[in-house]
Amino acid sequence: MNLRIRRNSASAVLHTIVAAFIASFACGCVGNALVLGSNHEKIDPGKAQRRIVHADGRAVECWVARSPGATEPGQPPAAFVLVFIGKGDRADRWISAMAATWGAKPVELWGMNYPGSGGTDGPTELVRVTPDALATYDAVRRIAGHRPIFVQAGSFGTTAGLAVAARRPVAGLILQNPPPLRELLLGYYGWWNLWLLAGPTSQQIPPELDSIANAANVHSPAIFILAGNDVVIPPYYHELVVSAYAGPKRRIDIPGGGHDGGLTREAAAELAKGIDWLWKGAGLH
Repeated sequence: MNLRIRRNSASAVLHTIVAAFIASFACGCVGNALVLGSNHEKIDPGKAQRRIVHADGRAVECWVARSPGATEPGQPPAAFVLVFIGKGDRADRWISAMAATWGAKPVELWGMNYPGSGGTDGPTELVRVTPDALATYDAVRRIAGHRPIFVQAGSFGTTAGLAVAARRPVAGLILQNPPPLRELLLGYYGWWNLWLLAGPTSQQIPPELDSIANAANVHSPAIFILAGNDVVIPPYYHELVVSAYAGPKRRIDIPGGGHDGGLTREAAAELAKGIDWLWKGAGLH
C-alpha cells in the first residue's frame, strides 16, 4: 500500500513537471532561454562607445569600435562591419578585440546585444532578433551612405547575420561555426531528452532565422571559419549551411579546433588574406 502511494506521488510529481514544461513552452519561455539566453553581467567595454537603435519602439543596445586603421586623425571609416556574437554573450565584451582583426583597414564596427541582454529591451524572444538586427543595419546604413557594410558573426550570431544578408545588401560576410538551429536541435540535441524539449523548442525558431534558407538567398562573398572538433555545433551541421550558401565562398578549416577556440596562426593568416579578398571585392583599396 505504501509502495503504491509512493508510486502515485512520484507519478503526480512527474506530471506536474511535464505540465510546467508544457506551460513554459506555450509562452515560449523555455525555448527562448535555451536557444537565445540572456546576459546582464557587468562588462568593461574598454574604448567602445555605446549607441542606442530603436526597433518597433524598443531600445537596441549597440557598441561601436574602430579598427586601428580608422583611429588616425582625419581618417574616416571606408567601410562598416555589423557584428553578431554568440548566444548568452555580449557585444561590449568583444567589439574592440574584433575591431583589431581588421588591422590597417579603416572600418567602424557595430555590435548588437540581443533582446533582453545588456541594455537591449526585453523580453528575451527569438522573434525579436531579426527585427533588431535589421534596425541596426538600417541605422548603420544611414551613417554609411554608399560605403560598404560587412557582416562578422560567430555561432548563434551567424543566424542573425545571414538573416540580415538575405534581406539587405552586404559587401561580404565572415561566419564562424554556423548552426542551422532547427536541424541542430532535432538531429543532435533531441535524443537525450527524447525530443520532449528539442521538438517544441525547434518549433519556436522563427522562419527568419532559418540559416539554410537564408544562405541559399545570399550572393555576397563569404568566409567560413570551421572548427573540426566542435562538440557544440558538430561539423556536419556547419556543412549544411556552407553547402547551401549561394555566393562565392572561402573556407578556413581548423581541424582540431573547438567551438570556442581561438584561431591558429595559420587560420589567422588565412583570415587576413580572406579579408583582403572581401575588401577588394567591395571595390576598396
